Amino acid sequence: MSGRAGQGRRFDVEEALDAALAVFWEHGYEGASLASLTEAMGINPPSLYKAFGSKEELFFSVVRRYNATHGAFLGTAIREERDGLAMLRRVLFEAAEHYPSRDYPGGCLVISAAVTVTEANRHVAERLATMRRENVLAMAQRPDVSEAMARFTGATLQGMSQQARDGATAEDLRHIAELATIALEAAAHAHRKVA
Repeated sequence: MSGRAGQGRRFDVEEALDAALAVFWEHGYEGASLASLTEAMGINPPSLYKAFGSKEELFFSVVRRYNATHGAFLGTAIREERDGLAMLRRVLFEAAEHYPSRDYPGGCLVISAAVTVTEANRHVAERLATMRRENVLAMAQRPDVSEAMARFTGATLQGMSQQARDGATAEDLRHIAELATIALEAAAHAHRKVA
């Protein structure tokens, strides 16, 4: 994928990001070594730094790629569903289909990539935590969705992601989504009464 000296960048950026995505998704941010990343991407370290700047910048390019592909269902549901409860239900059931994929490491990259990090990479974990908080706030923008309901949905997604990494099937996760929906319907009813 890399070219001869003096010819500049000679590799497909999207293919390289997809290859790096698979490594980060499987091993997490700290577990993905520079050697494993460059081998998967088919480039050498200088080419990686020239194209992406650093491992951290590569990682967040990968996160953007993930959010535009594998993880796009969340933002799409938030944008398309006018009814808040329908939106939360759709998010949960689509996660149940996406998270247990056997073609990829499973779960959600944004949830699992930096569960534990050293102090030197605490800021990487914080950036991912901010993304997750922003997703919760986006879900809570509907008048029929309280912040507690959005947080409950976020917590359920995190649990479903780990269950998928542990081998849960789509059917297993659909059962969780169904139970969560029942709880959310009860919460929505209580929210309407208070409002």
